[in-house]
Amino acid sequence: MYRSLALGGVVVALLASTVSAQATPLQEPAGPPPGKVTIEPQTVNGSGCPAGSTDVLAHPDNTSFSVTYSQYLAQVGPQSQPTDFRQNCQISLRVSYPQGYTFAIHKVDYYGFAHLQAGARGMEQASFYFQGSPQTERRSHTFTGPYSDNWRATDVIATEQLVWAPCGMQRNLNINTELRVSAGTSDKSRTSFMTMDETRSKVSTIYQFAWKECPAA
Repeated sequence: MYRSLALGGVVVALLASTVSAQATPLQEPAGPPPGKVTIEPQTVNGSGCPAGSTDVLAHPDNTSFSVTYSQYLAQVGPQSQPTDFRQNCQISLRVSYPQGYTFAIHKVDYYGFAHLQAGARGMEQASFYFQGSPQTERRSHTFTGPYSDNWRATDVIATEQLVWAPCGMQRNLNINTELRVSAGTSDKSRTSFMTMDETRSKVSTIYQFAWKECPAA
């Protein structure tokens, strides 16, 4: 069962490569809106997030939320299945918040652990988009062996590239993530793997928000 968590501020948005046109300019950035904001997972699907292995948690300062995974593992090696080299997760979130505000993701931090033999490679990839929107930006980070340690990857969206949730409309935020591991030139008798989980960092991914007031009707 995935938790539905309330926030006292505003949250969530879309990462995209271009700024969508606004019929009416938005106001300058504002603080969190008054009232109740909730995030409800609508669907959680993928080989990296089987049922019961994913949690969504709002942070008390209302500036961010986190997604944690407990079974997100991509690997290659003698004990691996042919499909284990790639794992993914798709999460659709319904965000409810007071009228008069809109929001956008401006930074994401991903955390995990990787054990890569010399010659092996690991990759983390992610994309974000609103339900019904054609705008999607995909960003990736690559790690090369030998490597055996925690890893962190950060995506920062420039202010001019932020895409805001449409004012006065409900659109789910869709989050897609993926891990891949390739053996490359490494010793095929040894295992390489990459996780996106809370084993050491206690959190897998942190999404930070920007928000603005919508123009008066």
